[in-house]
Formats: sequence, structure tokens, C-alpha cells
Amino acid sequence: MTLIKSISGIRGTIGGEPGEGLTPPDIVKFTAAFGSWIKRASEVNRPKIVIGRDARISGDMVCHLVVGTLQGLGIDVVDLGLSTTPTVEVAVPGENAQAGIILTASHNPKQWNALKLLNAKGEFISGEDGAEVLRMADAGEFSFADVDELGTYTEDDSWLDKHIQAVLDLPLVDVEAIRAKQFKVAVDAVHSTGGIFVPALLKRLGVAEVVELYCEPTGHFPHNPEPLPENLTAIAETVQHEQCDLGIVVDPDVDRLALVCEDGSMFGEEYTLVAVADYVLANTPGNTVSNLSSTRALRDVTEKHGQTYAAAAVGEVNVVTQMKTVNAVIGGEGNGGVIYPELHYGRDALVGIALFLTHLAKSDQTATALKASYPTYHISKNKIELTPEIDVDKILVAMKDKYENYPVNTIDGVKIDFEAEWVHLRKSNTEPIIRIYTESKNEESATALAQRIMSEIKALN
Repeated sequence: MTLIKSISGIRGTIGGEPGEGLTPPDIVKFTAAFGSWIKRASEVNRPKIVIGRDARISGDMVCHLVVGTLQGLGIDVVDLGLSTTPTVEVAVPGENAQAGIILTASHNPKQWNALKLLNAKGEFISGEDGAEVLRMADAGEFSFADVDELGTYTEDDSWLDKHIQAVLDLPLVDVEAIRAKQFKVAVDAVHSTGGIFVPALLKRLGVAEVVELYCEPTGHFPHNPEPLPENLTAIAETVQHEQCDLGIVVDPDVDRLALVCEDGSMFGEEYTLVAVADYVLANTPGNTVSNLSSTRALRDVTEKHGQTYAAAAVGEVNVVTQMKTVNAVIGGEGNGGVIYPELHYGRDALVGIALFLTHLAKSDQTATALKASYPTYHISKNKIELTPEIDVDKILVAMKDKYENYPVNTIDGVKIDFEAEWVHLRKSNTEPIIRIYTESKNEESATALAQRIMSEIKALN
């Protein structure tokens, strides 16, 4: 059993003893703390909180606990039901709500679930606010409402259409250009809510034919739900067999977007943001931001357009903060997370799909040719499972000191920039692991660098 409390929310495995997993008492405690913090922080007498969930099989149970707890605090609840993370983010300000809670463990396997916490802007709460919520939870600092003051409960399934319409209304989304191409697109929605939202979006965008793979929102993930190449063999085969122009893959809560080229090769989740940024910058010049673990290709494309790139610590809230600081027109994370402020400050696969398809249509190229037009890099993503004897801070300090003669960034773990490659070491916010990302010009050199660094880390223990 695992329970992780971080700026990414309250995340854990279902079952076990309270405090050791995401059990019903834990769900109630953290929901009560967040609701109480919202009541204290907001200026309204009766706060409203929007909730939505992915299709994982624990979602219904978690939802009932969250709803009952919020009502018990005297908070009105608007339940979007089966939804997506970006849809809830859009709905919070759209409903004039004071907060939002997304019930999803994102890319984690089915035994996981989580509470992702949003402020009144529909953005993830800050690290400082998150720390206060955790303090209130540990202190049991919440009080429930009298019977005459209980919160109301409303179901609202209209935000599917509202979110899609908001995407279609974006000036850089060209439905006519997409329709003219008569695209045939395959979708792998890993049996979660992307199976509802992505095909609906594609049809509204004018895609001629949608081939659905794992689109029934049963919550029984047919493969590891993280959209990495090793998990996407079925969609690659489908794209080739069905002679599709593109394959689209989303994670369970639809904030990450991976693409498959017409020949079944991976466009690369790192290059989702690169391609979308290239299109956006060609039409609306401005700055870009990604996290420290993302490909250098975004920097290269940004500079090609005469603009400025900036790096942020890993984590959506950190990327958003940096985007606001430098007034970025596009940003995100190399895990396929596209953040387009023209609509909202959150990773949104639906926005990414619409902008990418417009770019692909107007470029008059295949997906393979479009990918080949960008600088070639390869990222090797590795991890070391944490055990009690591993001192992460000691490891990071030792690696920083070992490579002190190279440019080192320590805003989030340790990133070491070599002349033609880099390595980023950090403790995960969502799993009990050390992430070790390396990037180089090809797979062999990136893998070799990763293996060298991992060997050096293991030698420290």
C-alpha cells in the first residue's frame, strides 16, 4: 500500500490500513481539509466545488466519499461525472466555483486513485497552499455543518460539449483545413474517459473516420496506462492495418497526448509539445516554457522563431507559474502535456489534438515527415525504486559535486548539461522512485549516459 502527499495532490493505492493507502478514512480526511481550507480562503458564504473523475474502477466509491464529505461541510457540489482533468479545469471558472477536485491517478495503474486539487481559476493549488491543506488534515482542523446547512448536489454533463466548443472556438484551430484532408485517425483511450471525449472532438473537428481502440470507459486498463512506446503496440498495429493518417493516445484523465505516425512509428510524446509550439509560434510569436526533463528540441524550435525559451521545475503548477512569469504563449511538459493559455492554464490533450491536426493539415505532410522536420533528440527515461537505505538528498548532492565543472541546475533535483546531452535526476512527486532522464542525439548514446549515471548512483550506496 502507498500514500503520497505532494503538490500533485493526494495519491495512493486503494485499500489497506488508514494512513498507508488511499482508504475511505484518508479520502474523507483530505477532502474535509481541502473543503475547510476553501471555506476559510473564499469570500463567499456557501462555496461551490466542481468535481469530475476518470473511469478507473475505484472512481465511483471515491466520488461518493468526496461528495458526502463536501456536502457535510456545507459546500455545494457540481458533479461532472465521467470527465477529464482539463474539462474540470475549464468548468471551475465556468461555473463560478471556488475550487475543483479531479478524481484520477493520471497515468498510474488501476489500483491507484487520487484527489487533484484546483483553485478558483481551475489551476492546481500552489505548493504553499497544498502544505496548508496537509497541515489541516493532519491536525483534524475541520468542522462539519448543521443539518440545515448541508451542501447541495448537482449533476452536470454539459461540460463535454462546452469544453469541445471552447477548443473549436480557438482562432488557431482550423476545422475547414482539417475537414479538407479527410483524415482517418485511430484512438487508444485505455478504457477511460478519453473514449468519450476524444472521438467526440475528432468528429466535431471534421475528421472523416475515427477508428476506436479501447474507447469503452470501463476502467479496466488493457495495458499500462502511461502513454509510452512500449505500451502502445496495439495502436501502432491498428494505425498500420487500418491505413490511418495518425494514431492518438491519451492517458486515463486526458491531460497527456502521444501520437503515432501513419507508418506505426512513434511521433514521440516529447515531440507533441514541440510540434504544437512550432505551429503556435508561427502564428502568435511569444515565449515558451517546459520542465527541466523535457527535450531540447522545444528550445531549438523556439529560437528558430526568434523567441525565448525558459525552463521550469517538474510539475504542472511549476510550469504554469513560469509561463505566467515570462508571458509564454505555449508551454507544457515533455510527457505529452500541452498547456495553451489562450484557453486555460492546464495540460489539455483536447487542445493539443486540435492544434496538432490543424498543423498537420496545413503543413501538407505526413506525420512522419513532420516529425523528421524537427531536431533529432532521444530521451531515455529510467528510474530507481526507493528503499529505506537510499538517501536521495545525499545522492543528489554527491552527483552535483561530481559534475561541478559542468552547468548544473538545482531548482528541481539536479540537471547536468553536457555539450550535446544532459541528465536530470529527481525524486518523483507521484511514485516512490528516483527518476533519471537523459537526452542525447540518438538512443544508443542516451541509454549509455543513463546506464553510466545509474551505475554511479548505485556505487554511492
